[in-house]
Amino acid sequence: MNLPNKLTVFRIILVPIIVLVWLFPYEEFGITFITFHFGAISLSLLNVIVLLLFAIASFTDFLDGQIARRRNLITTFGKFADPIADKLLVNTLFILMAFERYIPVLPVIIMLGRDTIVDGCRMMASRNGVVVAAGILGKLKTVLQMLTLIFVLLNGLPFSIFGIPFTDFLLWFATLISVASGYSYFIQMKDYIFESK
Repeated sequence: MNLPNKLTVFRIILVPIIVLVWLFPYEEFGITFITFHFGAISLSLLNVIVLLLFAIASFTDFLDGQIARRRNLITTFGKFADPIADKLLVNTLFILMAFERYIPVLPVIIMLGRDTIVDGCRMMASRNGVVVAAGILGKLKTVLQMLTLIFVLLNGLPFSIFGIPFTDFLLWFATLISVASGYSYFIQMKDYIFESK
């Protein structure tokens, strides 16, 4: 397994670690986290820890792609596993944030629905021996989702100090691009979906 693929696998491994860190019952063990205050906005150290883990995982997404392209290490496994790793990371965090009511559930449902449809399209294409790599809109969607989650974990800082709902804007913009990229994938793979034999 080459280095980019190892980074992809590492990103997948980080997902359950982030979940455990976020959902661990700290209060039952008498563990409390420092809370930082920025005017009326508060930020728990737990948020910062999860943000750091998420940032590391997100950076591996950038790093594995750069290394694969520069060293010509692009593989079928990488094309297949990289978008799966991204979706596991991003969607897990979105579900956790919606569960904790940090964000509304509707955009999360839309983005999860989009991913389900795209994965179904990919499966149809793979039956014909075609591996569909992430396109430009798909990559933009992932970057926007990661940026959104960073600001969600930061409680909207620094914009929330001034009452600017920047996180809400990012969330809905990411949702819009998610739908647009999903439509792009559908058009790209429609021949495999609707083929008849």
